[in-house]
Amino acid sequence: MTTTDTSIFEAMESNVRGYCRDWPSVFNTAEGAWIRDEQGRDYLDFFAGAGALNYGHNNPVLKAALLDYIGSNGITHGLDMSTVAKRELLETVRDTLLTPRGFDYKVQFPGPTGANAVEAALKLARKVTGRKTILSFTNAFHGMTLGALAVTGNATKRAGAGVPLEHSTPMPYDGYFDNTIEDFGWMQRVLDDSSSGFDRPAAVIVETVQGEGGVNLARAEWLRHLADLCAARDILLIVDDVQMGCGRTGPFFSFEIAGITPDIVTLSKSISGYGLPLALVLIKPELDQWAPGEHNGTFRGNNPAFITASAALREYWSDDKLAKQTAANGEHLNKTLSAVADRHNGVSTRGRGMVHGIVFDDPSQAGKVCRTAFEQGLLVETSGSMDEVVKLLPPLTLGRDELDRGLSVLTNSIDTVCGGAA
Repeated sequence: MTTTDTSIFEAMESNVRGYCRDWPSVFNTAEGAWIRDEQGRDYLDFFAGAGALNYGHNNPVLKAALLDYIGSNGITHGLDMSTVAKRELLETVRDTLLTPRGFDYKVQFPGPTGANAVEAALKLARKVTGRKTILSFTNAFHGMTLGALAVTGNATKRAGAGVPLEHSTPMPYDGYFDNTIEDFGWMQRVLDDSSSGFDRPAAVIVETVQGEGGVNLARAEWLRHLADLCAARDILLIVDDVQMGCGRTGPFFSFEIAGITPDIVTLSKSISGYGLPLALVLIKPELDQWAPGEHNGTFRGNNPAFITASAALREYWSDDKLAKQTAANGEHLNKTLSAVADRHNGVSTRGRGMVHGIVFDDPSQAGKVCRTAFEQGLLVETSGSMDEVVKLLPPLTLGRDELDRGLSVLTNSIDTVCGGAA
């Protein structure tokens, strides 16, 4: 067995690196829900590329499609040129995602990141409405570029911008006041009062589940109220489904539980299915008022990602099997984690589908649980404003035995950190 050598990373890579500090291994191969380091040690991956690997590492169906495409000298870099791979993806999006749900969206290919999709959505909303302000929510996270940071809540991340972040106004997310204050009461009042000094916004941007914010859940009725509020006041509704879309909460789109149709939807992370960079912006046709090239990017035509995205949609979203499996595994997750939380004071859990969080009143315990789990062969990360939440994002395709194995490690880690039962 060799000794892990991280000296090149420490010597040459920027101090900005993060995950490698929590998981001090040099990883080498991966398959399904497992990732292996160069010393041959296997780790069960409940991180899944921060939600970019919903179908696991090196999914065999997607890999076969990708290898066939590369082997046939398919287009790799296409900007926004029309290609066979793009045609296939657009047809597959239409036939598996939009038509069955009664959605009518145009598809924009921005730069291939979630933050770029958010930037495009914000720019378009301002262009269409002629207004500047965007309403966002407490504990939101939408990306690390300037526009996305302006609608992000975390103070540390916002401070990294180094300049004022303007033209955004935060609102309380569902449950922010522990349900002691009527939802949207203040928001409705100032929007409808011409003397409030509150400018009518171009759009509202929302996550139905705030992943980085601490696995905070918006209720279906809250989302419907928000959609109705926006529609009645000519405010565009943007749903950021970058992390919670692609089946993470059960249905393909996380907002389906509320029966709403956003004006704009952002997708990235697992939309390629294989971890390849890709982002899409879904736009109601009447809002597609871009001039040619008005928002572009050199790598918006990542055709290998189009191939794996099409394969993923055909394989997993031509029926409801994966959605049902995710719902069932989500119930199992909740039951297991609730039992663990009940054993310890100051520990609770919340989640939807295959995103769950274990919340610690003592924030330091969350990091300790993650470190203990890593030592036992499980990758999990923290989230929340004080890193007080252990966030679980297992691949949607893992087996129940793998899920139980990971939960066993996590349970043991919580018991170790939190001591005896309450």
